[in-house]
Amino acid sequence: MSRQIVIGGKGSVKKLAIGGGAPISIQSMWKEPLLGADISSILDKLDTLSKMGADIMRFAVPDMESATILTELSKRSSVPLVADIHFDYRLALACMEGNIAAVRINPGNIGSIENVKSVVKCAKDTGTVLRIGVNTGSLPKDILGESLPQALVSAAMYEVNIFEQLGFTDYAVSLKASNVEDTVQANMDFAAQCDAPLHLGVTEAGPPLTGAIKTSIAFYRLLSAGVGDTIRVSLSSSCEQELIAGREILRSLGKTTQGVHLVSCPRCGRNGFDVHSFVKRWEHRLFQIKKNYTIAVMGCAVNGPGEAKNADLGISGGKDFAIIFRNGKIVQNISLKNMTTSEQEKKIDEIFEHELALL
Repeated sequence: MSRQIVIGGKGSVKKLAIGGGAPISIQSMWKEPLLGADISSILDKLDTLSKMGADIMRFAVPDMESATILTELSKRSSVPLVADIHFDYRLALACMEGNIAAVRINPGNIGSIENVKSVVKCAKDTGTVLRIGVNTGSLPKDILGESLPQALVSAAMYEVNIFEQLGFTDYAVSLKASNVEDTVQANMDFAAQCDAPLHLGVTEAGPPLTGAIKTSIAFYRLLSAGVGDTIRVSLSSSCEQELIAGREILRSLGKTTQGVHLVSCPRCGRNGFDVHSFVKRWEHRLFQIKKNYTIAVMGCAVNGPGEAKNADLGISGGKDFAIIFRNGKIVQNISLKNMTTSEQEKKIDEIFEHELALL
């Protein structure tokens, strides 16, 4: 088992345990530059992402202006924020002094050992956790002759030894490749050598479907072996899709039961209810619910309630009607005759929202 660290600076009320048997946390990364962004809009989005399962949110910090904006956000955010730093160690110092919860660095690309010492000293003073982030794009040239998993482990252990020699142990490590086998092997090998908490991810995993598949396979193999303490599904998609994928992976592995279990049929030629449209409208809203409900969206009014008889709440229907059911029994039959598509959707959503509030 890994040792435990707690992210959240000395003055932070938003603290999160990682490793040492703590629940596996889910991360995502902000997709847009901070420069020119509206802070209120970001805070609103962070609140939504937190409700959808984000335990940690990471932001790229390429310049001092971005560091200033992030430290302001951290004072008001509903979720701990992590600064992602490359090349300029002074950005890491600014973020830590601004009470950012954690900082992700690659010590190998922020200059001299003196720069690393400055970062570690500031981390000690502020109670900031550091993450050593190693991936295929940041490997030192002197180890490129090794196999990729070996190179990732060698690079990570080099940085770990620097931290340990400086008497600093409040760190996590990530070793990421863009394919499953190298990611799994590197993390397995590292975990056998070091008890630092591990952040898991398949870097640049790809678009939602292929990226989620690759990441699911890697996480299954690692988490089933007891390796990994916090995760990110790195998709070429929205933060919401990353969080949904991460939570469903953990649910499928029995690592969490929190939140809605959404059951929806794939749709076929018997389709009477527009499953795809309804799920698209409601998916983000449903995944903000913290209680452990099963919600079913079925395309066939004849078989739907029976196939989803264990659902706490479900919806299905036909061409001119929709039905709401609970535990396989119909509780509402909604007429949609002589309505436009938008009118039908509005009526369905209003009634479904009412029934959802009764759960």
